[in-house]
Amino acid sequence: MVSVAFRRQLEGYGLTTANILYRLPDHPAVLQTYIWQEYDLAPVFPELHKFLAFWRDRLEGALHSVTVSHSGLIKPAELRAVAQEFRLH
Repeated sequence: MVSVAFRRQLEGYGLTTANILYRLPDHPAVLQTYIWQEYDLAPVFPELHKFLAFWRDRLEGALHSVTVSHSGLIKPAELRAVAQEFRLH
C-alpha cells in the first residue's frame, strides 16, 4: 500500500510551509506567528487557500501577512559528467 503523502508527491505536490503573522484579538497591536506545513500544489496552493479561508471564517485573529516557501520533494536526478575514470586492480 502506497502512502497518501507519496502518492501526492508523484502528482506534483511538494512540501509547503507558510509563516502566518496574525493580530491577537485582545491586543491588535501585538503580532503572533503560526507555522503551517502541508503538501500542496505550487503555484496555485489550493490547500493553503482552504486553510486561510477557514482562518478568516472561523478564527478571531486577523491575518497580517503570509510568507510561503515551497519545495518539490521528487525531482529529476542530478547527474554530472565524470572527466576520468581510474581503476585499481
